[in-house]
Amino acid sequence: MKKSEHLNIIADRDIADSFSVESWDKQHFDDGRVHRATYNRIFLITAGSGEIVIDAAPYPIAGNQLLLIAKGQLFTFAADTVLTGYTICFGDCFWEKAPESASNCKAVLFNNASDNQQVPLMADDVQELKPLFKTLHTEFAKPGYINKPDAMAAYLKIIMIKIANINASLSKGYDSYDNQLYRQFLELVSRQYQNTHEVAEFAKQMGISTRKLTELCNRCGGKGAKEIINGQLISEAKRSLQFSAKPVKEIAYHLNFSTPEQFSHFFKKNTLVSPHQYRSHFVHIGM
Repeated sequence: MKKSEHLNIIADRDIADSFSVESWDKQHFDDGRVHRATYNRIFLITAGSGEIVIDAAPYPIAGNQLLLIAKGQLFTFAADTVLTGYTICFGDCFWEKAPESASNCKAVLFNNASDNQQVPLMADDVQELKPLFKTLHTEFAKPGYINKPDAMAAYLKIIMIKIANINASLSKGYDSYDNQLYRQFLELVSRQYQNTHEVAEFAKQMGISTRKLTELCNRCGGKGAKEIINGQLISEAKRSLQFSAKPVKEIAYHLNFSTPEQFSHFFKKNTLVSPHQYRSHFVHIGM
């Protein structure tokens, strides 16, 4: 791991070909450090105990579950956390090797990651997924050959499709036109939220009306389009306030607010506390 520009955060080390698979057997996590994900992650946990905190939200560790972490998110394991299972890390450049038919799964699972962070599994789900993870891990450990990345991308595609199917709320209506538009919106927001805050701007890029975009977000995701954009902004603002020494003014301009006052009003409206109060809370916890 290497230090990032944020204080007390460990950034992912570079991974060859932007892809890795690890197998864990009662692996202990005791460093308590905060990590910023440079790569998307899928954890298949077959047994374990403890807790992981993702973007300040705690998730208990137990057997028979998936944990999904999107690039840019912050996470840390509580002391004495123990995991048995697998973890897959992959970057966007590796994912581009996967067939286009799997892109819908990635868009819904990772572009709105906070809604899909933890996926409980039935015993049958684990029995179906575990051999796939094991096969991918075995393939990853083999010496390199000319088509190895393509083979691993194909296995990853299958795993992602299986995960999306397990999560019934994500697999409904996959082929409908509205769901395709919704996934397109999530993809645009994940790339542009720092610079584009208005629903109308996204609607214009998609060639639909603002009203249509708001309606399909409520229907497909249970949240309004503006709520999704604001959620991305608030998550990034919280990371910067909690784990960096950047002045509020700098954070405001980084997120493309016209003035620090506009940013502070936006933050307080959505969190009920000011940026300074939010930062002070975490400073006092660490004292």
